[in-house]
Amino acid sequence: MTMIGPNRNPADCDPTEAEVQQIQLDRLQCVRNELKKRDYAACVLFDPTHMRYATGSRNMQVYSARNPARYVFVPAEGPVVVFEFGGCLHLAEKLNTVDEVRPAKAISYYFCESFLGNVTADWAAEIDELVARCYGEGRGGKRIAIESATSAAAFELQKLGYQVFDAQEPLEQARCIKVPNELKMIRSSLRATEAGVRLMESKIVPGISENELWSHLHQHVIATDGDYVETRLLSSGPRTNPWFQECSTRPIEAGDLVALDTDVVGRFGYYADFSRTFLCGDQPATARQKELYKLAYEQVMTNVELLKAGRSFKEYAELAWRIPDGYKGNRYFALVHGVGMTGEYPYVVHREDIDDKGYDGLFLPGMTICVESYIGHEDGGEGVKLEEQIYIGDDYIELLSDYPFDPRLMGR
Repeated sequence: MTMIGPNRNPADCDPTEAEVQQIQLDRLQCVRNELKKRDYAACVLFDPTHMRYATGSRNMQVYSARNPARYVFVPAEGPVVVFEFGGCLHLAEKLNTVDEVRPAKAISYYFCESFLGNVTADWAAEIDELVARCYGEGRGGKRIAIESATSAAAFELQKLGYQVFDAQEPLEQARCIKVPNELKMIRSSLRATEAGVRLMESKIVPGISENELWSHLHQHVIATDGDYVETRLLSSGPRTNPWFQECSTRPIEAGDLVALDTDVVGRFGYYADFSRTFLCGDQPATARQKELYKLAYEQVMTNVELLKAGRSFKEYAELAWRIPDGYKGNRYFALVHGVGMTGEYPYVVHREDIDDKGYDGLFLPGMTICVESYIGHEDGGEGVKLEEQIYIGDDYIELLSDYPFDPRLMGR
């Protein structure tokens, strides 16, 4: 399998407006195709990431991730209707994927209190009216997928005779194969995030707190029209082991390892997801730090080279780099995971976990994948986090992430 990239051609790292318009239409068609495969009349999407994937609409992404305050009706065939938060209808009116914009019914106790039951019933009636508009009263169409709403919403649809399904499955399958030129959006998000990490790395000096250091990346994400940083995964020194310790007020000391997982929902709403570990100060890395870094680098590069279209998840897990004894207990939870607008299908776990926690499937052309490594000894000490973002082509893989590894930790 040939590995190419990273692609630094500006024309391949930012879509034109015409390309953006076509990408939005193509993504919508992917959603419709998945609905048709399952014989669903429509889906109602509340997840702001899925709303943006299907329509290109962007509004209060973090707020609407926890409040059912806006949603979109996507039929397998027929007009797409965005239900937008009050006062925000103008935000979706010019989208080429959207046929109509209506005010949303906020089906939440927070908004409705004692009126919630009536509002939810009205919400279901409006969805029923839209299904009937697409399919006619006598043609059935009573299979519908919804997500991230209240349980009462599903119950109200069931009262109207609907079979209710989870919309995550068709949306995950739609998202996992990238449409033409979608990679330009992904590369654009990565290039902007990489510039933010370079800025952040330049601020790593003894005495700066983890929180202050992390804030430089966050500021750059917003300045370059990104959305937000999904996690707070930056830690230093003894806090690098075990992994998944959120950044804190701890001052970073000279000689500390500083580990970061970007987890940036950046430009065009696309995830820029790579990990690096740095060394604070001017002194050389210790032998122990170099050994940790060497192991993590070997894991990432070995597992990158094993990616290819047509390989099964279970075969990949069996062939993957073998974690040495003493490090298995602190292994990262996944070998690889899909990535697009945030993390997505597939999710492939280690050989030790695949029988209990894993599932099988195939890596397919058009998938974008993150290859993970975390190396931290079970007895403690520091740890190293590395990760690369990859595109799988028909007979090649492309390295999408484009950030150097620390030469002092590489022993160079």
